[in-house]
Amino acid sequence: MYRAKELTVATRGRGFHDITGEVQRAVEESGAQEGLCTIFLHHTSASLLLCENADPDVRKDLESFFSRLVKDGDPLFRHDAEGPDDMPAHVRTVLTQNSLSVPVKGGEANLGTWQGIYVWEHRTSPHHRRVTVSVVS
Repeated sequence: MYRAKELTVATRGRGFHDITGEVQRAVEESGAQEGLCTIFLHHTSASLLLCENADPDVRKDLESFFSRLVKDGDPLFRHDAEGPDDMPAHVRTVLTQNSLSVPVKGGEANLGTWQGIYVWEHRTSPHHRRVTVSVVS
């Protein structure tokens, strides 16, 4: 059995947007008891992250690290058609991921105790991001 659901995530700009609940609902609605859930983000300037969800400082520290690693407006980059965060957003995406796989067990995404699923927006302005949640059982 294969089921897919498309989500739209409205971001507020750069930062993390928790989609764990929406992914869990998509898995539950699929009716699968065992299988695999794939989450795919259809963009090149945002990414998906499976990250600790208990302490928000983890996500703040990740953002601080990436801000140091890939600076907005860095003169190294020529691609800046949409502003100084344009190419840095693409670099951040390439260094992370746009797809996650999570096992399905007992009718739900079988996440660890402290794991959450996030869309990590790399652009500074708000966007609507398209995410497909596919479940195979």
